[in-house]
Amino acid sequence: MARTSSLVWRRASERDLVRELVVFAVVAGVLFLAPMFLPEFRLNQLGKFLAFAIVAIGIDLLWGYTGMLSLGQGVFFGLGGYAMAMYLKLESSGDELPDFMSWSGLDSLPWFWEPFRHAWFALPAALLGPAVVAFAFGYLLFRSQITGVYFSIVTQALALILSTFLVGQQAYTGGTNGLTNYFSLFGSSLSSASTQRTLYFATVIVLGLTYAFARFVTASRFGRLMVAVRDDEERVRFSGYNVALIKAIVFAVAAAMAGVAGALFVPQVGIISPANLGIVPSIEMVLWVAIGGRGTLFGAVAGAVLIGWARSYFSETYPESWLYLFGGLFIGSVLLFPQGVVGVPAQIRRALKTRGEASRVGPLAPDAGSPASEVTPGGLP
Repeated sequence: MARTSSLVWRRASERDLVRELVVFAVVAGVLFLAPMFLPEFRLNQLGKFLAFAIVAIGIDLLWGYTGMLSLGQGVFFGLGGYAMAMYLKLESSGDELPDFMSWSGLDSLPWFWEPFRHAWFALPAALLGPAVVAFAFGYLLFRSQITGVYFSIVTQALALILSTFLVGQQAYTGGTNGLTNYFSLFGSSLSSASTQRTLYFATVIVLGLTYAFARFVTASRFGRLMVAVRDDEERVRFSGYNVALIKAIVFAVAAAMAGVAGALFVPQVGIISPANLGIVPSIEMVLWVAIGGRGTLFGAVAGAVLIGWARSYFSETYPESWLYLFGGLFIGSVLLFPQGVVGVPAQIRRALKTRGEASRVGPLAPDAGSPASEVTPGGLP
C-alpha cells in the first residue's frame, strides 16, 4: 500500500514538473521575443518589472516557504542598487569629482568610494554586500529567537533607519535625490537602444537562473527543512537542527537576490534614491508575493509583473485617481483571491466541483414527520 502511494505521488510530481517546464519554456520564449514587438519605452518598463520579480522570488523563499515576513527587503534592493550606481557615477564622472559632492563642498573622493571605480569590486559587492549584512543581522536576531511580528517590526525599522541615514548624508550619498546622471556602462551609452536591450536580456537571464535556483532549493532536503521551520519551528529545533542558521541562510539568499535586482534596476531606470528602499517600497514588495501567490515562486514573479503593469496603466490612464484604483486592486485581490492570482484556476475548479456535486445530490426531501409548510421551495427547512 505504501509502495502504491509512493508511486502515485511520484507520478503526480512528474506531471507537475512537466507542466511547470512547459510554462517556463513558453514564458521564456515570450520574454526573449518581447523586443520584437514592444517599443523601447515599454521594453524598458518590462525590464524593470522583471528586476522586481527577482526580489519577489527571494521574498517568497523567505516568507512563503520559511514563514519569515520581512518588511525591509527594500534595504537590500537599495544596497545592490547603490553599489551599481556608485560604479556608474564614477565611470561617468571620469577623473572629476561627482557633481553632488562638489555642490556639497567636498574636494576629494571619500575613501569608501574608491573601490567602486572598478567593476570587479562593484558587481560582487551588489550581490555579496546585502547577503553578508542580512546573514550577520539575521543570525543575531534568530539566535535570540526573535520571530513573527517582532522580526517584521525590526526589519521595517531597518528600512526606516537606512533611508533616513542616506537622506542625511547628502555629501556622500546624494541625499534625497540619490544617485543619478550617469551616462555609460562599461563604455557603452546607457541611452543607446542596443545597451538597453542588452540590459533587458541580462535581466531575463538572471531571472531565469534565479527561478531555477529557487526551484532547486525548494525541491531539495534544505527546502523541506525550510517548510518544516515555517510549520513548526520548535519541532525542528528539538530535532537537533540549528534553526537560527537555517533562517539566516534563507534571509541572506533573499537579500542577495534583492541586491542583484537592484543592480539590474539602476542602469535601466537611471536613478536610485532613499525612496526606493524605505518602508513603503518594502511593503509593496511583500504585496507582490501576497497577490501573486505565496509559496508558489511562479506566483511571486506573476505578482511583481502584474502589479508593476497595473501601477503603470492606472497612473497613465487615470492620473488623478490612480492611487485609489491601485489600492482597490490590492484589497480586491486579497479578498477575492486568498491564494493569489496563480490560485485562481484551482479556486474555480473547486467551485465548479462543489456546484456539480450539489446538483447531483439534488434538493433535500423533508423528514417524514415534518409539516410540508416547514419546507421551503428549495427543499431546505
